[in-house]
Amino acid sequence: MYFTLLDVVALFVLGMLCLHFLGAVRVRELAVQAVKRSSEKDDFQLLDQSVHIQRVSMSRDETRRWHIWRQYRFDYSYDGLERRQGFVIMLGKQLQSVVVSERTPTLH
Repeated sequence: MYFTLLDVVALFVLGMLCLHFLGAVRVRELAVQAVKRSSEKDDFQLLDQSVHIQRVSMSRDETRRWHIWRQYRFDYSYDGLERRQGFVIMLGKQLQSVVVSERTPTLH
């Protein structure tokens, strides 16, 4: 059995796509962990226990190296009644920020 150059290139491309997919899944898991840590610190509840990709682009870090920049959206609540949207920003595997709105006081 012989492999042509096209077969080798196709296998290489398929392998690179698999590696990219596994890396993206790992970054998403890191984003969920970051939001959970932030929810404990800032006293809000992460709803649905998940984040959803919203934007993807390329960006440089502080050492001028290129990484994939990802913005994930998540739903949270301070009181369990009002659903709000927050964002977590990842640059490569590094957390850049978790963005949530200020807690508004409830007037009774």
